[in-house]
Amino acid sequence: MTATVIDGKAFAAKVCGQVADHVARLTADHGITPGLAVVLVGEDPASQVYVRSKGKMTVEVGMASFEHRLDVQTTEADLLALIDQLNNDPTVHGILVQLPLPDHLDSDLVINSIDPAKDVDGFHISNVGLLGTGQKSMVPCTPLGCLMMLRDYHGSLSGLNAVVVGRSNIVGKPMAQLLLGDSCTVTIAHSRTKDLPGVVRQADIVVAAVGRPQMVQGDWIKPGATVIDVGINRIEKPEGGTRLVGDVDYDSCAAVAGAITPVPGGVGPMTIACLLANTVTACCRANGLDEPEGLTATAS
Repeated sequence: MTATVIDGKAFAAKVCGQVADHVARLTADHGITPGLAVVLVGEDPASQVYVRSKGKMTVEVGMASFEHRLDVQTTEADLLALIDQLNNDPTVHGILVQLPLPDHLDSDLVINSIDPAKDVDGFHISNVGLLGTGQKSMVPCTPLGCLMMLRDYHGSLSGLNAVVVGRSNIVGKPMAQLLLGDSCTVTIAHSRTKDLPGVVRQADIVVAAVGRPQMVQGDWIKPGATVIDVGINRIEKPEGGTRLVGDVDYDSCAAVAGAITPVPGGVGPMTIACLLANTVTACCRANGLDEPEGLTATAS
């Protein structure tokens, strides 16, 4: 068996096309342009690349992009004042504070100062609680992207066994909640799970988000299972230099799985696409309009 490759780059382009269509309708029918504000503190090179990419794609889908680049020495009071300003700006529908923040800033305090309705990362404690209790929330972008790809491939997820390897607040836990919401039977496993290979082997769906390069091996995978690889790890190549790999050993898993996401080109592109989708959702909610169909965690 050779697995079907789930092309996240192509799927993300499709999602961005849907976002652009919704943005055009909001502007034409209601005179509203969704706005996304991104706040970057300091000069972390990876963060700068992410922020540039987010800004570029925000403009490409017709939304308003607001970038706030702050000095690495910015005080907590000044950062919180900026967030308060954005919370009260009606042209800003989504607020994203790029992580990680410099060590002198309290990330939890900063994230929880964002208006939950504008928290397009879905990290605010209110959104975490709403998602966990099955209520309407802003959903973290990476798990939302995984859910969209799984729905597209499987149709209904009802009754399938899903194992999420990883228990982070950003991916593992919200991913489990979303799969429960689609009526999967869900196990959250992690690096300390007893007989982890045996647990994973029971799964129809495996979501690997443990942060360990190539940890999940092909003999862990149930034949025909769907493997979603969230990991992005840089490892040394034998001939020198580095390459990107996921949390699963791609070649051995692809030989057994029914479908698999590659790294790069799988889950990664969906994260920014879902950030844009969340901004449109937030805009619609703020204006009492119907949510964009197919771009939320609500089943179609």
